[in-house]
Amino acid sequence: MLIMRPTVSVIIPTYNSAKTLRACLEAVYAQRHPTTEVIVVDDASTDETRAIAGDFPCRLLTADQNMGPAAARNRGILASTGEMLFFLDSDCAPEPDALDNALAILRDQPDVACVHGIYALRPMFDDGPVEAYRLLHGHYWRLRNVGRVRTTLFAVCVTRRVAFTEVGLFDEKLRASEDVEFGDRLAQRYATVLTDTVVCRHDDDSHLGKLLRKQFGRSQMLVPVALAERGPAGIRANGPAGLLTALLVPLSVPAVLLGPLFLLLPVGFFGLFAAADPGLLRFVLRQRGPGFAAFFFGVHLLVQLTIAAGAGVGGIRHLLDRDFGPTRLPNAELPR
Repeated sequence: MLIMRPTVSVIIPTYNSAKTLRACLEAVYAQRHPTTEVIVVDDASTDETRAIAGDFPCRLLTADQNMGPAAARNRGILASTGEMLFFLDSDCAPEPDALDNALAILRDQPDVACVHGIYALRPMFDDGPVEAYRLLHGHYWRLRNVGRVRTTLFAVCVTRRVAFTEVGLFDEKLRASEDVEFGDRLAQRYATVLTDTVVCRHDDDSHLGKLLRKQFGRSQMLVPVALAERGPAGIRANGPAGLLTALLVPLSVPAVLLGPLFLLLPVGFFGLFAAADPGLLRFVLRQRGPGFAAFFFGVHLLVQLTIAAGAGVGGIRHLLDRDFGPTRLPNAELPR
């Protein structure tokens, strides 16, 4: 019996991705499952991104001004023809079996409309310890949540076209958490699976300052998106215990002025912070040893404090301006 393979459109939103786009596209064309088309949506890049895309037999869509990943993905969706849409961030290189494995889940579980995967521990390019921190943490919390989830993450993700036909496109107001907001709407109709069988190498932030600035900006949408969620909270990369103990570290620092003995307070709270997620602590120790674990949790502390600050600022902005946050999109009629 001949089984017809579904048609697949690959959609890659990109902005100033000259460093990574070639590796991303090479990985796309090395997929074991054939793709119908590859669409690169350039969001007004100013580097060599478009020239690199021109070296591949893909379709390049360009924008005159930067509109963000939600708008870029929407443009790719509307231009595509495949029954299945394979979304990739341009700093991701999927393993050769990634698409095959995602399609197998969609074939075997008809109520599932979206399958997304995890980051490999091996980076696309090795850019140092900050990137190693990011990949370790990103791999761990995704692996911890493998199974049926309410959250969609579109770094490496395969989705049925019908999902967008029935629940609408990405909210273009959002430049962060747009995939989380989409997943909340999708959960009203279909299931989503996070799997460790769909793996990609990722080029992550390697400079601490850039990482913290990005986290601060993105976390401002945490409160508005959470308040708009229709169902229970989905995947959370960071638990409340970690955030709480992270805040106790700087709050206890002024006590050191009372005497050297009080140095034990911030040191003790830092220890509680590192132990707040025992699974993460064991994972980092197992992967990289105690020396790197000390570095890991030092950076992790700064990231958690930045996320808390960004979430607080975002919550205040949402209180002052209810237009700051997601909107509910009407259903969009997509090409069939």
